[in-house]
Amino acid sequence: MLKTKPTVLANASHDTRPVKVSPLASPIRVLLIGPSLNIIGGQSIQASHLLHRLAAEPSVQVQFLPVNPRLPAALSMKYVRTLITLVLYLARLAASIGRADILHIFTPGYFAFYLAPASALLLARVLGKPTILNYHDGRAEDHLAHWPVARRLMRLATILIVPSDYLVDVFARFGLNATRIYNVAETNPLRYRDRLRPRPVFLHNRGLASEYNPACTLRAFAIIQRRYPEASLLIAHDGPLRPALQSLAISLGLRQTQFIGSVSPASMGALYDSADIYLMSPDADNMPLSLLECFASGLPIVSSSAGGIPNIVEDQNTGLLFMPNDHQAMAACALRLLEEPALASRLAANARVQCAQYSWSKIGPQWMAHYHCLPDPSSSSV
Repeated sequence: MLKTKPTVLANASHDTRPVKVSPLASPIRVLLIGPSLNIIGGQSIQASHLLHRLAAEPSVQVQFLPVNPRLPAALSMKYVRTLITLVLYLARLAASIGRADILHIFTPGYFAFYLAPASALLLARVLGKPTILNYHDGRAEDHLAHWPVARRLMRLATILIVPSDYLVDVFARFGLNATRIYNVAETNPLRYRDRLRPRPVFLHNRGLASEYNPACTLRAFAIIQRRYPEASLLIAHDGPLRPALQSLAISLGLRQTQFIGSVSPASMGALYDSADIYLMSPDADNMPLSLLECFASGLPIVSSSAGGIPNIVEDQNTGLLFMPNDHQAMAACALRLLEEPALASRLAANARVQCAQYSWSKIGPQWMAHYHCLPDPSSSSV
């Protein structure tokens, strides 16, 4: 089925050196399946980056199939809208899959996995199409432990790719062989600014959902604001916990705390530039793109050490980490950045050096190698 054989292929899960491939007589046709930017989040941003970069690769012909096709606003009933979205997606999948050589399927965990991703895996297996299952969810351990059907369905994938060594280890504990390819970080448009003496101007832009524990950030900010009454916090995202968090901010007596909702990726650069310290406090996470964007912006980071975050941020070297759900420790880290001379500047300078390993020049050859070298789907490597 595939159009070429590799010259060299690195197949160790942690070996991410660029791989040489033979010239192609014709491009490999990749069907990229994932959320569009109508849903702003890590998966949609990463899918957008890949789509943009792959369109410029002569050895690949890419088609994008959104799992969230745009529907008329009149179809606003929650479950009706979900059903119509799924039916429309399945129809487009059936129409597109025959023209593809490979399916590259983005997936979150839990119930969402059983909708678009599982359907694509099943149909691809029936039609003999190789698949890359690209898993992005920091809650993978809980998902795999409590949803055994998901583990069986994932074995239908020809190869399982995750963006962090943390998830490689999680999947290995459940007998699933995953390969790590970092997320691509488009950091060139971001302006680097040195914060030699950072102001108490804070930014938080993770989802307002339970796994990201934004309440911990609010409680930490209450401690910070007692020391620095002029301190401000901008919360630049949305989610189901927003009403409860706004009530918590009031009950904590927080001032200069603004919830601005979702922000487009194109507008995030200005927000990074406006802030002097980045705060986030997830209980579960994987490889947040926001951290890489902070690296490129010179924005010093205070984060919990949940999930794969320590694989990106080295405590005391490229950021300050604390144990999850410890708002007092979080506040202490933030106060260090405000009060220890040159600490913020040193951490940010070290972090900036790390950006190169997430560039397309490093990540792109790894994707090209897998597109050109996937085995027959009946011999799945997962």
